[in-house]
Amino acid sequence: MSTPPTLVLVHGAWHGTWCWQPLIEQLPGLDVRTVALPSSGQDPAALGGLYDDAEMVAKAIADVGGPTVLLGHSYGGCPVTEAAAAAGNVERVIYLSALMQDVGDSVLSLVGGAYPPYWDVHEEPQGHADHGYFEAAQASHVLYSDVEPHLAQQAAARLSHQSLASVTQPLTQAAWRTIPSTYILCEHDLAIPLPLQEAMATHAQRTVRLQSGHSPFLSKPAELARILRQQLVPQPPQR
Repeated sequence: MSTPPTLVLVHGAWHGTWCWQPLIEQLPGLDVRTVALPSSGQDPAALGGLYDDAEMVAKAIADVGGPTVLLGHSYGGCPVTEAAAAAGNVERVIYLSALMQDVGDSVLSLVGGAYPPYWDVHEEPQGHADHGYFEAAQASHVLYSDVEPHLAQQAAARLSHQSLASVTQPLTQAAWRTIPSTYILCEHDLAIPLPLQEAMATHAQRTVRLQSGHSPFLSKPAELARILRQQLVPQPPQR
């Protein structure tokens, strides 16, 4: 039996690599790696943008060297889409209720140019769109709607700042145009509405539906792990 590809996990806005631990525990026997995005952090003055995030993802891909499957959750789909396009060893990109935009699109343009209501935005006095940061308001409700309350509270307490540059800088490459992709639809997501997920998922070769909120790596790690194992096995493309 051939060795499965390495799975690289890329977190979304406000999060860190800590969020993947319950999922990783459900994936014994696999080479699973995580990427810490510089656009998320405790010091607002030290946050990177989308391109800094993409650079970190590209480094993780290069460090693997061999066959790789990338998974981006939520905002994590953006640096994954940017970075994987130029990589030669990425076999598949998985979008977990993730933003799956095209060249020239930013997160902000994808959501209509207005900040979502659950973003607590702190712009610099000059009002530059690519400066400042934002935090997650109502995190337990929006991000962790189906997560066990105590775990949701713990996760919300660990959230950090997110740079505005990460959501205003546009993509210059789109990996899904040249690399096979899967979109995992989280059907009860309160952060990225299902109709928006479904619209983006039309770009993907495969789609999978999961009865979960925005963060199944915390609410349904075993079920998500089962789906990911299936995606690591070569299959005919299907929608």
